[in-house]
Amino acid sequence: MNTGSRLGATYLGDSRCHFLVWAPLAQKVDVHLVLPQEQVFPLTRDSCGYHEATIEGVEPGYRYFYRLDSERDRPDPASRFQPAGVHGPSEVIDPIFPWGDRGWSGLPLEEYIIYELHAGTFTEEGTFEAIIPYLSELRDLGVTALELMPVAQFPGNRNWGYDGVFPFAVQNSYGGPQGLKRLVNACHRGGLAVILDVVYNHLGPEGNYVADFGPYFTERYQTPWGAALNFDGPHSDEVRRFFIENAVYWLTEFHIDALRLDALHAILDISAYPFIEELALRFHEQAKKLKRRAYLIGESAANDARLIRAPERGGYGLDAQWNDDFHHALHVLLTGERNGYYQDFDGLEHLVKAFREGFVYSGQYSQYRQRRHGVASGDIPAHRFVVFAQNHDQVGNRVQGERLSQLVPFEGLKLAAGIVLLSPFLPLLFMGEEYGEKAPFTYFVSHSEPALIEAVRRGRREEFASFEWPGEIPDPQGEATFLSAKLNHRLRGEGRHHILLEFYQELIRLRKETPALTRLGKDAMAVNEFNNRLLLINRWSETSQTALVFNFSQDQGSVTIPIPAGRWHKRLDSAEKRWWGEGSTVPKQLDTGGGVTINLPPRALVLFLKEA
Repeated sequence: MNTGSRLGATYLGDSRCHFLVWAPLAQKVDVHLVLPQEQVFPLTRDSCGYHEATIEGVEPGYRYFYRLDSERDRPDPASRFQPAGVHGPSEVIDPIFPWGDRGWSGLPLEEYIIYELHAGTFTEEGTFEAIIPYLSELRDLGVTALELMPVAQFPGNRNWGYDGVFPFAVQNSYGGPQGLKRLVNACHRGGLAVILDVVYNHLGPEGNYVADFGPYFTERYQTPWGAALNFDGPHSDEVRRFFIENAVYWLTEFHIDALRLDALHAILDISAYPFIEELALRFHEQAKKLKRRAYLIGESAANDARLIRAPERGGYGLDAQWNDDFHHALHVLLTGERNGYYQDFDGLEHLVKAFREGFVYSGQYSQYRQRRHGVASGDIPAHRFVVFAQNHDQVGNRVQGERLSQLVPFEGLKLAAGIVLLSPFLPLLFMGEEYGEKAPFTYFVSHSEPALIEAVRRGRREEFASFEWPGEIPDPQGEATFLSAKLNHRLRGEGRHHILLEFYQELIRLRKETPALTRLGKDAMAVNEFNNRLLLINRWSETSQTALVFNFSQDQGSVTIPIPAGRWHKRLDSAEKRWWGEGSTVPKQLDTGGGVTINLPPRALVLFLKEA
């Protein structure tokens, strides 16, 4: 195995470029330059099927294919840029960039307040550069980390990003590698970390040429999206190398602070040394060399705590994981929906368990899955769970792509924000959530093959069958579906939208400035529910104590809360007219001897801070 050079085309300066490709299925591979003039250069093959050469007279901007066995021209699997799309030639790029983040070493994971966005719909322009002017607004909101949905080259210019087929190539319509670097540079200079969503469980269906080069896929498994990647069969060392090198590439060349690893439950690997564990080891080794704080955040539907346990405790060593159970429990309480996977969640006790442990399903029977599901997660620290009231999946995987702003009243939006942002977990906001954006976010693609387009349409219909949602599914291929998802940033300054934005800002300010809320630990928290309507969360630190009361009922809620004796001051009340509530009867100060009765309006939350 050639481990001394990087995969792909590496520009060395002085009109020299090194090419390295793994193509064991080809006996002969040539570099076929097509721009600025047509030339063919042979590569040398080694015993593992790597082909390489350093070629003189090649500059950044030159475009090329790999010619396999003198018959077929294919783009580079490790292409850094596909300016003409997934079927066009790859382009040699110069990795040098005038970085201005020399003093940036990353943020502690506990300080992450994540804002997830889709580069194509966050702005009218749909580019990385167009995001930069909005960074000041995100900093004013209080978020500390920007999470980008996948940017690896996909077909056309409309896609969620999970149909990428060139993992190293930054999407051309977003601005390519230079545009992404400019965005990351601007984020770091403004104190924001950057998380990149990457897909290592499958490759998209159109423009997927890697099978012509080598056994990247296995027939032993299947994923919901097609052939599974070969992480545990013959030649899997080289496949692992490809994706591990990709993770290190984002960290090193693009200064990315964290990777969100998509759908890890779809990575099928029965080897003694799982790919995910090897990936985590290599990624963290590189971060240590770079003297950077950098993290891997998993997404998995398996409720498998091994992902975020340390290897010495039998885990894979990821730093954090999305917790869908938290979302599902909260969503059912807010909306009353019980279809699809929501049928497994009912009542406040499920949200209580999510707070106390992490996973709601930790081995009990799941009606939706028709089997037992999950393992215990009570020993996992709170800051290793990412929680949310909305994200791209939970909004986008609805028939009409409705956001929470279309499903619950204004008081419910404030309640959801408080539950997420005042929790001891890592909070994630989905773009526009902070001001109640109304634009739907439905699934969209821009494939070029009629049969594939129809297959996507059929697949979406089948996916929604168990939910029995009314209405027609917006056409995933239609440009109107994509355009309807564009944010309307003007709403930020209007009426209730502006009030909601200020409410989010206040919640984040309290989270950052209140020691009891800054400390992220299950051991400094007590969670109780009353009459399946009200939730009481006590959180404390060495210097402060808080009491949080949430009323999930649509009725006025009277409750005697068992909070420690002392004088408590109200710091936030969502029912106050300042927050466009109906008005609150909760007093501004409580003097208790160990318990107090309060009347909380419907769908309201209140935060008390104990006087020192």
